[in-house]
Amino acid sequence: MSAAPASTGARPAAGGAAPLLSVEGVNKRFGGLQALSEVGVRIERGQIYGLIGPNGAGKTTFFNVITGLYTPDSGSFSLDGTPYEPTAVHKVAEAGIARTFQNIRLFAEMTVLENVMVGRHIRTRCGAWAAMLRLPSQRREEAAIRERAMALLEYVGIGRFADYQSRTLSYGDQRRLEIARALATDPKLLALDEPAAGMNATEKVALRGLLEQIRDDGKTILLIEHDVKLVMGLCDRVTVLDYGKVIAQGLPADVQRDKAVIEAYLGAGHE
Repeated sequence: MSAAPASTGARPAAGGAAPLLSVEGVNKRFGGLQALSEVGVRIERGQIYGLIGPNGAGKTTFFNVITGLYTPDSGSFSLDGTPYEPTAVHKVAEAGIARTFQNIRLFAEMTVLENVMVGRHIRTRCGAWAAMLRLPSQRREEAAIRERAMALLEYVGIGRFADYQSRTLSYGDQRRLEIARALATDPKLLALDEPAAGMNATEKVALRGLLEQIRDDGKTILLIEHDVKLVMGLCDRVTVLDYGKVIAQGLPADVQRDKAVIEAYLGAGHE
């Protein structure tokens, strides 16, 4: 890896400043289904924070709420010490939360580089008139966007594919491309929804190394993942959901020993 993403600072000592993300009392109902019930998390700066649970537990619903895809019925939300309302995706992205999805969502006919440049445009300053008239300020900004996007592709290990159409990449490299595009927004919190899904063992090892590097370079990560071994070996803290409720929170080692978690998710044979 070469160029690092923009850093939010070194990993904080325990008991330091306010958490990067504080979410409390989130409720979300779809008709007669209570998808989330009083869900909350507290994510410190510089952590990789895991969110796990059985299928249908509410993990992706929670992601969709905090990133503005779903409007919560209730709850309080604070990012970097500032309250925010997750009512619009673009406003949440501007506030500093970038996410990926369970199913890969790339612009298939655009190049790998162009996909990342799209993510970077949320931080641009030149308006539509400057772009239409190709003013010098707009050309300078576009060059900076291209340079930054290329640096991020090198960072995630796929710089050599910059001019390829994104649909031609392997599955694992498409996942890396999604992460690069999310990083292009300069997020305070990087929210990844099952990034290891569909990866083989070698790709998962490489993904773990990338996520550790992103954390060590100052970013904070919220991770949904079904690979328990990956989560427990990678995450600093873990929350477990079941039927839309939090059944455990804490250090990975403690969560693995929790009887409610073993019964609901890990199974009696888990070690």
